[in-house]
Amino acid sequence: MRGTDTVAVLAELIPVAHGVDERIDWAEVEASWGTRFPSDYVRFMAVYGAGAISDGISILLPSLQADGYPYTDGPGLRDETENARETWEMCGDDADFDVDPESIVAWGVTAGADIYCWVTTDDDPDRWPVLICGRHTSPEMQLHPLGMAEFLHKLLSDEAFREDTISVTLEEEVSFVNWRNA
Repeated sequence: MRGTDTVAVLAELIPVAHGVDERIDWAEVEASWGTRFPSDYVRFMAVYGAGAISDGISILLPSLQADGYPYTDGPGLRDETENARETWEMCGDDADFDVDPESIVAWGVTAGADIYCWVTTDDDPDRWPVLICGRHTSPEMQLHPLGMAEFLHKLLSDEAFREDTISVTLEEEVSFVNWRNA
């Protein structure tokens, strides 16, 4: 269940009323990063944009590695990617899997300082798994063979999965607020 269709499934859980199309120049962002981005992330940015899910999970804006952000407000993927790579360097030895820190790209953070990332080792971005660099998750480092939207859907709809993958309590009623409306 990967790809742009997962955003439609996710929309069954997260109302799109407060979403804003970011109108991202993907060619420019992808040239800056040297890779394409997963189609579910691209679609998420078109439907919802960057912002907060249930006041606990922030989905980050794409950023240009060399030139800064395409937007002037808020942190983007670049800053949190640096944080995730440093976190992996400090805590990755405790994981039961190995990841090259340079393959880590962050796409979200939680209010509890968890960082949600992709591991970009596959040539097809739609097959990038989700890496959790958690603060108080069990275990702290987790690798899930799910796309971003599929991961979010499972996180929001599966209480047992949520207990191990997020260190904050989410509001019972799922919501989304774009960063412009926060």
